[in-house]
Parts: sequence; C-alpha cells; structure tokens
Amino acid sequence: MRARNAGAVIALLAAAVGCEPKAPAQSPARAEAPRPSAPATAAQPADPIGPRPELPRPQPFTPPAPVVLDGPNGAKVWLLERHTLPIVSVSVAVASGSADDPKGAAGLAHITASMLDEGAGPRSAVELSSAINDLGATLSVGARADGSVATLSVLKKNFGEAFSLLADVVARPRFEAKEWKRVSELWQNDLRKRGDDPTRVSALVSTAALYGPGTPYGHPVEGLLADARSIGLPAVKAFYKTAWRPDRAVITVVGDITRDEVMRAISRDLGTWSAKGAAPAAKGAQAGTAQAAPAWKPPRLVLVDRPGAPQSVIGVVREGVAASDPRRPLLQLINTALGGSFTSRLNQNLREDHGWSYGAASAFSETKQQGVFVARASVVTEATGPALKEMLAELARMADSGLTRDELAKVQAHDRADLVSAYETANRTAQRLGALARLQLPETFDGAASEARQKATLAGLAELARAVDPKAATLVVVGPRQEILPQLQAIGLGEPEAWDVEGQPIQPKKAP
Repeated sequence: MRARNAGAVIALLAAAVGCEPKAPAQSPARAEAPRPSAPATAAQPADPIGPRPELPRPQPFTPPAPVVLDGPNGAKVWLLERHTLPIVSVSVAVASGSADDPKGAAGLAHITASMLDEGAGPRSAVELSSAINDLGATLSVGARADGSVATLSVLKKNFGEAFSLLADVVARPRFEAKEWKRVSELWQNDLRKRGDDPTRVSALVSTAALYGPGTPYGHPVEGLLADARSIGLPAVKAFYKTAWRPDRAVITVVGDITRDEVMRAISRDLGTWSAKGAAPAAKGAQAGTAQAAPAWKPPRLVLVDRPGAPQSVIGVVREGVAASDPRRPLLQLINTALGGSFTSRLNQNLREDHGWSYGAASAFSETKQQGVFVARASVVTEATGPALKEMLAELARMADSGLTRDELAKVQAHDRADLVSAYETANRTAQRLGALARLQLPETFDGAASEARQKATLAGLAELARAVDPKAATLVVVGPRQEILPQLQAIGLGEPEAWDVEGQPIQPKKAP
C-alpha cells in the first residue's frame, strides 16, 4: 500500500514539473532489451514556462517644462504644478557664483551664501532654524561656480509660512557680527582640514593647474585659506547687494500648488525685494571673456606629496565644453560608458579587474563657459603607476575607437533612467530646474538634450570621443612622493612639478 501511494505521489510531482517519472529499476533477470535511441531530429519538449517574452522598445521620456511667469522687480518665475503629493519645493537661483569672486577674495560667494540663513528678517539664527524645524521643512543655501541657490521643501499645508522664511533669507538677511565670527571661523577650519582630504586636494589642484590663478574657474567654490583670512563682513554685505538681486533671479516652484497661490506668496513676501541701481556688468565666466577659458598649455605631471599615505589619488584632466555646447549631451553618453556608471570601463578595469580601487569615475563639468573633463580614482599606493597607465590606456582606447554597439544601447538606456530620476520627485525637479536657471539655460533644455542623446549614432560619437584623448591632458597625482615617483617614471612620465594642497606650485630650493 505504501509503495503504491509513493508511486502516485511521484507521478503527481512529475506531472507538476512537466516530466515523466522514471520507471523503477528491474532485476537483471527481468530487464528488457535496450530500446533504440530516438532519432536526432526528434522534436524537443516545449519549455514548461513558455517562450521568452520580447521586451517592448523603451518609451521616450520628455520631462515636463514649467510655465514661465514674470515676478516682481525683474525676477522670473518657473512654475510646474504637480498635484500627486501634498509637497511643494522651491528654488531661488541667482546668476552670480564663485566665478564672480573678486581677485584676492576666493570664496566670497560661498561665504555670503552661508551667511544668508544665519538670521533673517525678525528672527535670529537660532529662531530661524527652530521655525524651519517646527514646520517640518528643509531650507539650504549654497554657491556654485556660475550661480548661487536657496532651496526649500515643505508640505503643502505649511507652504505659506515656510515661503515667508525663505523670502526673509533671500531678501532680508541680518548679517550679524556675532554670527559672522562663528561662521567665518568654521569656514576657515574647514579650509584647513581640506588639505587632509586627498580627493578635495586633487580637485583643487586640477582646476588650478588648468585655469591658472586669478581666473574665474581657477579656484574652488569654497575658496582659499589665504583669502579667507582677509575677507570681512563688509565684503560679504557688498557682494550680497550685487549678487542677490531680483533682476538676476529665477524662482522655481514645483509641486501641489496653483499659479494664483504662488504669485500671491511671491507678491506678499518678495514684493519689496528690490535691486538698487543698475545691474553690475558681468565679468569673468558670466561675461564669457578670455580669462574664463583655461590656459591650455598645462604641465604634463603635477604631484602633491602626502608622505606615508596608503593611497594615491590619480587624475587626468583636460578641457571640456560649456553646458550650452550642443556637443555636451552626446559627450555625456561617451562619459557614461567611460567612467560615468558602475559598469563603466574605468571602474571595471581599476576596481573589478585589478582590485586597485574602490571606484574610478569620470565627468564633464557643467559650467557656463568652457569647463573641464576629469577622470579620477583613489588607488593603493603600490599600484599608483600601473593604475595611472591603465587609466590613460582606457582614455586612449575611447578616443581612438569610441563606443561599441552594446555600449551605445546601454548608455542610452542609462540616460533615460537618469532623466526620469532627475524629475521623479518635486524636490529633485526643483533642484534640476534651479540648475538650468543658474546656468542660464532654457527651461526646455533637458528634453532637447535627451532627444539628441537618443538619436546618437556610433559614427557621430566616435568623432566626439576625441574629447577624452589624454595626450592633451594634465596628470595630477596626490600621494607619497618617495614611494610613487619610481612608479611614475617607470611608465614613461618625466619629473613632476611639486604643488601644495592649496594649488600653488612649490618653487625648488636653490643650491647654496
């Protein structure tokens, strides 16, 4: 009885997975003669789960464009209504950033933005922070190379009160001396600590080596320690008056709000935000003058010594393009395959194949005037030379041959996903539109750029891939000179220029 039940169970299980149960073994005396094998042309059994589904062609995504309205005193308003969630995000972008820092005052735009939320309107710094927290809102202010931005995100029910706080920050900062003392000390302490961060040092030295001192893009947004010591509160107040003006501002509002609600709030809280006098003449990167462009005769190799460091930061830096350049959307595809994603060539080589790094990446900067292309990785010290050699080889291969057909399909899919992610939430959408406003790009820019990327061809990209050719690049290495210099010489690099952590060349000592 048990044997019969077991056989029935086996038969049921076999039927469930689509196969025949094996016959029980027979004794030699009762074994049947072997059966002839089935002909080779016999039909294969059908796949029990059916044929593999064919994926449909991905649908194009065009990000929604905001409605453009006129705000008070020359300001522009970009409004994108999105009523799916009770959230509103705001970005106030002004077209003045660190590229407008006066000579000898690197970091002035940065520290001015940092002071805006240290007390504004009727509230002190502590009172303002408490009011923002009580509303469950997030408010931040910061500077970039080509502009400065204040952002707000809050639930719809608290929008009115929260927007009033943002308006105070933008239009009525207090600039109190006691807060300046604290903020200035924290700023200078951060600049001192920057020298201990090899990645930040690499970024600073890279731009300094390419653009040169005194140029709009030749210093980091957060400034230089030597200049920070001499910047005082009067300079901050003066910079605010020229930079944070309504006639240089775009107010972006995204979320669960109507046009009437937005314009009422702006009229109520920013109606008195005035621009005194004519707008200052644009200079540096804002004007597109020659001093904004890099001096493209860079040293071949720059070395910043970090004695005893277990890792080196290697970088390859050369000229890029402006954000408005029609080539830039296509260059983004090339960069995604090269170093702009986890499965990129650089990351697969240095991390996955050789195990020298936790990650390698590359990027084209997004700036109003000609920016930079940079490939960078932190690698173990003992592999500094070989890793830099592999990085240069990957750049050369891309410059010579461009993308493969499989890579093109992958990076175009990656582009669609990135674009959807950038416009996925109200906060991200406001931030992205604020970036377009800061760069003085049209509100429809991302849709047109994505369309160009989706139409890209292998032949067209192969021509553009020369933009990453390392032959015209500056090589920047931050690491222990004694250990890595023989490695650099072994791969054919000459004597490096010695630079310090503040982006200044170190003059060789003269023999006595």
